[in-house]
Amino acid sequence: MTDSTDSTDSTDPTDPTAARPLPPEAAGHLEHPDTGRPVLMTATDLVAGYLPGVDILNGASLELRQGELVGIIGPNGAGKSTLIKALFGLVPVRSGTVVLDGEDITSKPAHELVAQGVGYVPQTKNVFPSLTIEENLRMGIFLDPGRFDERFERVVSLFPLLADRRRERAGLLSGGQRQMVAMGRALMTDPSVLLLDEPSAGLSPLNQDEVFARIDEVKAAGVSVVMVEQNARKCLQIADVAFVLDQGRNAYTGTGRELMDDPTVIELYLGTLARDL
Repeated sequence: MTDSTDSTDSTDPTDPTAARPLPPEAAGHLEHPDTGRPVLMTATDLVAGYLPGVDILNGASLELRQGELVGIIGPNGAGKSTLIKALFGLVPVRSGTVVLDGEDITSKPAHELVAQGVGYVPQTKNVFPSLTIEENLRMGIFLDPGRFDERFERVVSLFPLLADRRRERAGLLSGGQRQMVAMGRALMTDPSVLLLDEPSAGLSPLNQDEVFARIDEVKAAGVSVVMVEQNARKCLQIADVAFVLDQGRNAYTGTGRELMDDPTVIELYLGTLARDL
């Protein structure tokens, strides 16, 4: 269900959006805004990569507070997807720590993290296409099947389409609908944290808007969200706090609105897209 590598973290030197040297002024823009909410998850100075001796993350950090939606944006090759996979134990962490609700969970296997309340939705191959929607959701709670009815009702209250089409095979759904199935399956375990890797990737603008609206509803339902997203404009619009990664480390941190309005972030990371903000 998950890929061991991610094309979004491979750098093309001819790509104008590829990672570049960090601006010297970035150092003054790293303080996490204090929302007054309790800290739920922290990642501190993570160094990680897929191959021995090749680091994609070079000291990346983030903080997630209860009830927040944290967005992670940045140029291609910046390490965004690697960061979220490192949080979920899918990439070897060479140094640094990940702490959930006061407990060190660094490099714990994914199944243990699910049991501790962390859900994860990968960018690709995130549904079982030959199974029905209901069967996909049952896979999300197969270790505790007695709770299916209770959790099903909760999940379909967020995604009513899943109830209406529960007998249909997931492979027949649109990209946006499959994304809802994937999020729904991750929510079946009633996680406190939901990790989303590029939820809008490959979707039409209409489907992107629908997915982002549902993510906002998931947060409103009490689930704290960390979202890696290439669509920086949409991400910053709904993020309480956002982190800009560049070359595997933090370049900027602020509220979504602060980063949308920051001239240096606009110039270096948002480009012409920001003119519509």
